[in-house]
Amino acid sequence: MDRKEIMEELQSRASEKYKANVVRMGIPEGHCIGVSTGEVRAIAKKVGKCNELAFELWNTGYHEAKLLAVLVFDKKHITHADIEKLMDEVVSWDLCDHLCKNLIAKMNDYEEFIDKWSKSTHTYKKRAAYTLIATAAVHNKKLSDDTLDGYLERIKRDSDIEQDQVKKAVSWALREIGKRDFGFNEKALLTAHEMLHGGNKAQIWVAKDAIKELENLVKVEGRARLISAKTQMGAGGCDSVE
Repeated sequence: MDRKEIMEELQSRASEKYKANVVRMGIPEGHCIGVSTGEVRAIAKKVGKCNELAFELWNTGYHEAKLLAVLVFDKKHITHADIEKLMDEVVSWDLCDHLCKNLIAKMNDYEEFIDKWSKSTHTYKKRAAYTLIATAAVHNKKLSDDTLDGYLERIKRDSDIEQDQVKKAVSWALREIGKRDFGFNEKALLTAHEMLHGGNKAQIWVAKDAIKELENLVKVEGRARLISAKTQMGAGGCDSVE
């Protein structure tokens, strides 16, 4: 499929319901088609990997075409300069997270983006750093304790930005680290309380938001990670953080 055929396919799957959802996220109506992420993924399976085509889709400016482009990019043949260019053009939290989880986090050197972007003042690059931390905490089973400890230090040190999209990602990262096991739950709670009592306004918000979940986690048989005691499965958990 070429770019024209793919755009026609996207248009054929459009609905006003999904278009309204995209507009509510702040995407201008003229830049969205109205296609669900599930439909975008179905098209991606038909298209396969091709960076040239992915850039063509991204450059259409349509939100759903950009979501599709992320799935079409081949991580083995994309450069850091390419990633920086893509992130410069991100204007919504969902595209930021989609780009991080489905492309950047799968690159062998994603840690370099965490290190660089956690210090950035660019809203979505800053958010991306913590989205990558959250994603790694969940999916990278080989993360060392030292790396996770470093993430907690980074959260405490560099999370003093007031933007909502950043604060929410920082809280997400802290909570996902705290769900690794009881040891990291304790460390994450300690980090949150240090931020609560010694941080700025943004860090206090993050701490309060994270503590609500971190204090109510349980271990459920068959699950590697801790889960919330407030969920149906968690209500029957065998052990709690208390």
